Amino acid sequence: MGEPFAVRLFDRVRSLGPLCVGIDPSRQLLESWDRPDSVEGLEFCALAVLDAVIDTAAAIKPQVAFFERFGAAGYRVLERLLDDARDAGVLVVADAKRGDVAGSNVGYADAWLSDRSPLRADAVTTSPYLGVGALSPLFDLAAESGRGVFVLAATSNDEGRALQSARTASNERVQELVLRSIAELNQRADGRGVIGVVLGATRDRPLFDLATVGGPFLVPGVGAQGATADHVARLFERCPPGTVLPSVSRAILQAGPDRAGLRDAARRWRDDLSQALP
Repeated sequence: MGEPFAVRLFDRVRSLGPLCVGIDPSRQLLESWDRPDSVEGLEFCALAVLDAVIDTAAAIKPQVAFFERFGAAGYRVLERLLDDARDAGVLVVADAKRGDVAGSNVGYADAWLSDRSPLRADAVTTSPYLGVGALSPLFDLAAESGRGVFVLAATSNDEGRALQSARTASNERVQELVLRSIAELNQRADGRGVIGVVLGATRDRPLFDLATVGGPFLVPGVGAQGATADHVARLFERCPPGTVLPSVSRAILQAGPDRAGLRDAARRWRDDLSQALP
């Protein structure tokens, strides 16, 4: 087993600051970079962003959907990005949002968290809406391999709020149910914090005490969606240092394709987040 993901994340954040850069090579982004919406444009964008933020970002977060749309060729680009990031020591959170019944999740776990997979990442995002317990194959393999899993709790998009704020039969909101379930699982994992949570910076603070979750937080919604470094700091003010990983995508990517522009934008966000978070 490798060193736990939460430990590696803490060390990387302490060394470089708490910035995760999203890599979202959409058709609109590639066009704005004056690049073709093709595998070649995809590869240029992904590798340019990685090259620009290697010494600035604690992690990168490739949005798998934008690679998957090109089929096998897109996955080959994603595999190269993962290899290059691994060689550079940059943590990778694969934003795949996988989640199914437990039997199918064995396959997802093997794909994203197994040492033998070409798609192996340091962590992967997952959806709990077939049950948090159904994600156990991902949790188990993450614990074995020293990788991590981020579970969606309260996302940054407006469309998710009705579902995530719905009440269970015991009058608990779904997002609090997810947070409580993750905290209980992390408590049983001897404090290794294998399981993290996705919690958007555009959301109000949940009723559940975030300081007790026991794992890291992946925080979208920063930048183009309106949240600032101060929003992140207020939302997570009692959480342990090194556990909060804000993700900035469009607000940095729009500075491309020039690598110096990307690097400068990433450093500005890194500095703002470092000053706001403990």
